[in-house]
Amino acid sequence: MKEWKRLKTSQALLVTGARQVGKTYLIRQFARECYRHFVELNLIEQPDFRDALASAPDAATLFLRITAFAKDDLVPGETLVFIDEAQECPEIVTALKFLVDRYGKDFDFVISGSLLGVELKDIRSMPVGYLSEVEMFPLDFEEFCWAQGVADAVIAEVRAAFERIRSVDEFVHARLLQTLHVYLVVGGMPDAVQAYVESNDLRRVQRIQNDIINLYRRDISKYAGNRARVVRRVFDLVPAELNTQSKRFIASHIEGTPRFDRYDNDFSWLVDAGVALSTQNVAEPRYPLELSTNASYFKLFMSDVGLLARACGMEVVRDLLFSREDVNYGSIYENYVAQELVAHGLCSPSPDRHLYYFRSRKMGELDFLAEWPGGRVLPIEVKSGKTYKRHSALTRVLGVENYGLDHACVLCERNVEHDGKVTYLPIYMTMFMLRES
Repeated sequence: MKEWKRLKTSQALLVTGARQVGKTYLIRQFARECYRHFVELNLIEQPDFRDALASAPDAATLFLRITAFAKDDLVPGETLVFIDEAQECPEIVTALKFLVDRYGKDFDFVISGSLLGVELKDIRSMPVGYLSEVEMFPLDFEEFCWAQGVADAVIAEVRAAFERIRSVDEFVHARLLQTLHVYLVVGGMPDAVQAYVESNDLRRVQRIQNDIINLYRRDISKYAGNRARVVRRVFDLVPAELNTQSKRFIASHIEGTPRFDRYDNDFSWLVDAGVALSTQNVAEPRYPLELSTNASYFKLFMSDVGLLARACGMEVVRDLLFSREDVNYGSIYENYVAQELVAHGLCSPSPDRHLYYFRSRKMGELDFLAEWPGGRVLPIEVKSGKTYKRHSALTRVLGVENYGLDHACVLCERNVEHDGKVTYLPIYMTMFMLRES
């Protein structure tokens, strides 16, 4: 946000992301640090302003109505105008073009809301050139480490081990694995993290997670229209589908109809709303991956791994916290990795930002494929148990010369190892896997 303020000419800022990821909190903090005057207007809490905004015939009238509802002075060069819950009146995004054109040099405008990926699909005219967008996600593991008081020097040392492909000190390795197990249970939703930091009480954390899941279900009922029942069913099925051996979503489990195309919009709704992450199957692990996607096979993950762990039940939570090695946590570990990869930009450049995985009857299945600029593809396998060196599909794929794969990564609970084309990394090192790294 500070970078946007420093570099902008007159563009407004659009902050998107799922509910409860801290958008409003962060914008208020940004306003306190960077502006003398701050005007906040909420389209849910102030329905009269929403009506006034929707009926404004031009930019001058809209700005006049903003000043009428403002509780602070609008001083040129010193004021941030923040319009929250923009999904209640998506026309505001179009109106921003005219507001910014007329008042953008004197005032800064930020709008935010949840479900905007859904609601903006119906916008008549997106204001290209007038709007910068930033998407927020739940706290990733590195940010969770900050909240847990893990020293910066520890993170720096582990980052150096990642960059140089060398082992981490065993004490540090054990400490970070333990912290990761807590993260898999608590997740990255700010209220849940705050509750854990303050109380160390998992029951309190789970109550917050239940509230968030119920809020998502209510949003589906409110915004998904005549498909709400089916979208809710898809959302509720995500944990169970991830718990199957293949972890792929089976269309017939929704209503007994095995046709995926019937439910395309329902899956997309959850992804666009930011409450689910999708992983698309590709026919070949070759660059560019987007050209070989197969819509018939895909996986849906939760947007926050803590919400998935909550849906799996207290027994799984206890097993994670006690680090039982005889239990398969495959779906939870994969959800964690998916969450990190999306937050770090290692996903499709297309608007739906899906991840990729590879599946073939002959070769087997790879959990993820990451794509870097310059035409490089990195296969990633996620292993939660002791058999982390058993990866027959990965071995077969690396042996296909036409794929051009010169390196692969296995994320596991062991320390750093290197064997031929395969590097074994502690799973917590996913926090250092960035699109530019």
